[in-house]
Amino acid sequence: MKRFIVFAYGITAYLLFLAVFSYLAGFLLNLLVPKAINTADGAQTSLGASVTINLLLIATFGFFHSLLARDHVKAVLLKVLPAAAERSTYVVQSSLCLALAMWQWQALPGTIWHIDGFAAVMAYVGFAIGASLVLWSTFLIDHFELFGLRQIWTHMRNAPMPQPEFRTPALYKIVRHPMQLGVIVLLFATPHMTWGHLLFAGAMTAYIFVGLYFEERALLRTFGDRYATYQRNVPMLFPMLKPRGQQITARN
Repeated sequence: MKRFIVFAYGITAYLLFLAVFSYLAGFLLNLLVPKAINTADGAQTSLGASVTINLLLIATFGFFHSLLARDHVKAVLLKVLPAAAERSTYVVQSSLCLALAMWQWQALPGTIWHIDGFAAVMAYVGFAIGASLVLWSTFLIDHFELFGLRQIWTHMRNAPMPQPEFRTPALYKIVRHPMQLGVIVLLFATPHMTWGHLLFAGAMTAYIFVGLYFEERALLRTFGDRYATYQRNVPMLFPMLKPRGQQITARN
């Protein structure tokens, strides 16, 4: 029974992620959702208060997203959760924090650009490319493990989880983090860029760089010299930028 509960929890976590990620597309593009990034809720909130609320929402997402990825926090979670449910719990908190940010986001006045016609179509194409990069990247490394599905399936079957291995398939041969590159692209690819949208995209991009700093340290601890060599030879985010021959030092 316990295995079935863990399995059901993992499936629920994955469905929650799919729902929130789908809503995010409509939120950023102002399409087909009741509350989008430029939707004013009618409340009389000052510009300063709106910016503060928005930054706190992004900071909350970033804090918990990074906190639950830390090894010492995972160790605490594993004292109260089955190991197979740890990744699903990470997916749940990430999805809920992102949903909170979208729900409480304060639209900001002012348009930076508003395009239509062919230019707008190209913006939508850019968004689709970014979203495709994100999803493709997850399947290249292991979509099912990334979202906790492999863990709950092996737990259900009472089978051991395979050990992580260092691989650089397809996109990972030209950029170390194509998933995060895709996120940055979809954040900015819009036919209607407002100051509120720019704040969301800019703050999320800043968090991506902070998160990558800690992720690279963790990868160095896990894979050692193999990852250090990979760092030296493959750009972190943008394929046209060559690495500077430096690497992040892994510290505990």
